[in-house]
Amino acid sequence: MADTRDHVGRVMAQWAAERPDLDVAPQGVIARLHRVAAALTEELVAVYAEHGLGEGEFDVLATLRRQGAPYELTPTELAASTMVSSGAVTKRVARCEEQGWVTRRASDRDGRGRVVALTTAGRTLIDEAFTAHIANEHRLVGALSARERAVLATVLEKWALELGV
Repeated sequence: MADTRDHVGRVMAQWAAERPDLDVAPQGVIARLHRVAAALTEELVAVYAEHGLGEGEFDVLATLRRQGAPYELTPTELAASTMVSSGAVTKRVARCEEQGWVTRRASDRDGRGRVVALTTAGRTLIDEAFTAHIANEHRLVGALSARERAVLATVLEKWALELGV
C-alpha cells in the first residue's frame, strides 16, 4: 500500500518513532506552513517577473499605489508599510527610480524630508502587475473552498496578531 502522507507527515512519523517522548504535532502546522510559503513565493515572484519586477520593486510600487492619490510616502513610511529596513527600502526605491517608476523629491510638508512618489509609468505598471497578481492568487487558493479560505484567513490573522507580525 502506498504511503499517502505528505513529506511533513513522513518526517513527523520518523520523529515519533525516534523520539516518542516528544509531541511533534506543531510540525504539522509550522513545517507545512513553511513549505507552502516557500512554494507560494516562487509562484508569486514568477508573475512579478513577467512584468519586469522583482519582489522588492513590486512591494514598493504596490505600497505607493494602495495609498491613493497623490501616491507618495516618505522613506520611513515606506519602510513601515513594507516591513523592511530603511536600507532595503533605499535600494528598492533606487531600482524603481532607475526604471522611471518612482521619483524622489523634497517634501512639501517638510523641506528637509524626502518623499517617494509613483510616476504615471509606475502606476500603469503596478496596475497591470497587480491585476495579474490577484488572478494568480485566486488560482493558488483555488483548491480550497470559499469556506476553507475564510477559516484559514481568520486563523492566520489570529496567529499573526498573536506573533505581532
